[in-house]
Amino acid sequence: MSAMVLNFLSAGAAQGLVEALRPQFEAETGATLQGRFGAVGAMKEALLAGEPCDVFIVTAAMVDALVAAGSLRAGTPAALGTVRTGVAVPAGERRIDVSTPEALKAALQAAEAIYFPDPVRATAGVHFASVMRQLGIHDALAARFRTFPNGAAAMHALAASRAPRQIGCTQITEIHHAIGVQLCGPLPERFELATVYSAAVAQAVAEPVLAQQFIALLAGPSARPLRLQGGFEL
Repeated sequence: MSAMVLNFLSAGAAQGLVEALRPQFEAETGATLQGRFGAVGAMKEALLAGEPCDVFIVTAAMVDALVAAGSLRAGTPAALGTVRTGVAVPAGERRIDVSTPEALKAALQAAEAIYFPDPVRATAGVHFASVMRQLGIHDALAARFRTFPNGAAAMHALAASRAPRQIGCTQITEIHHAIGVQLCGPLPERFELATVYSAAVAQAVAEPVLAQQFIALLAGPSARPLRLQGGFEL
């Protein structure tokens, strides 16, 4: 008899939490957790294209829309917490002041390269591109953009950069999860993006009991310290 497999599709903002809970879930159930992380838009495309999925983890707004559309099961969504978008620099570099729109604008203008996730399909990437437009610097800085499919990839590249004056932006949970980068702070209040993330059971679920069990672990009280440590606000 083959081992059970629980398939998931998840936004990158929840990667640290999922990976931290993987050993416990697999030990308790004997199942293998299998899936991938990416921009929320890409995860939606994969779900709708029929990629195997038991548990779907993205923004609460997208989860609600997909429940209404019949792609996710009603009554199953559970909120994981709120995630803010922040600015990072490589570990060991001086932290930059990004607490006001003026400070953020100056920091971006001084940067030689700007790392962030997909400005079309990733929640943080879409928002950050909009912030730069509002600051009036998007087009002038476009040649310095280094964009990636998701925030984890963007932060990995930022950590590996060796040139001076490198800066990045993505969800704070992804910054905390990445090795080799450090958080400078959230975006200024005027540009704040605080996104609630949820997990839900897919309509085409193959392992409904396991799916519910995994969601209960992700969103439950025992994982609360992990969620807080990883950057979720509860």
